[in-house]
Amino acid sequence: MAVSQAAVEVTKVAPIWGTGRRKTAVARVRLLPGSGKFLVNGRPVEQYFTEEKDRRSALSPLVATDQLKTYDVLVGAKGGGPTGQADAVKLGIARALKLADPSLEAALRSGGFMTRDPRMKERKKYGQKGARKRFQFSKR
Repeated sequence: MAVSQAAVEVTKVAPIWGTGRRKTAVARVRLLPGSGKFLVNGRPVEQYFTEEKDRRSALSPLVATDQLKTYDVLVGAKGGGPTGQADAVKLGIARALKLADPSLEAALRSGGFMTRDPRMKERKKYGQKGARKRFQFSKR
C-alpha cells in the first residue's frame, strides 16, 4: 500500500492555467507538457476553428515562442463567435506560457499577445434606434 512520494510527483503533473477574454468570449486554457496535442472543447483545433485566420490566431503565441511541440493544449471556450473565441484562446495561451516559462514574456509582449483587446459592443441608447443610429429626423 505504501507508494513512494517520488513516484507520485513524477506521474502527476499540474496543468498551467491561463484565461483569455475577447468581447463576450471566454477561453480557459490548460497547458501540459506533451507532444503538441491541441483540443478546443474536446475537438481538434482544425475541426473547431474552420477558418484559417482563426486557427493561425489561436496558434500564434506557440509559433512565436517555438513551443508548438512542447505542450499539450486543452481549451474550454464559450461565448462570442469563432473569431472572438480564437482571440480569447490566443490570450489564454500567452498567459499560460508566461506562467510556464517567465523568460518567454519578452517575446510574447513584443508580439502583442499579452494585451487584452478592450473593444466591446456598445450598448443601445434610449431614444435612438441603436448604439449610434438615430431615428429619422424630419425638419417639417
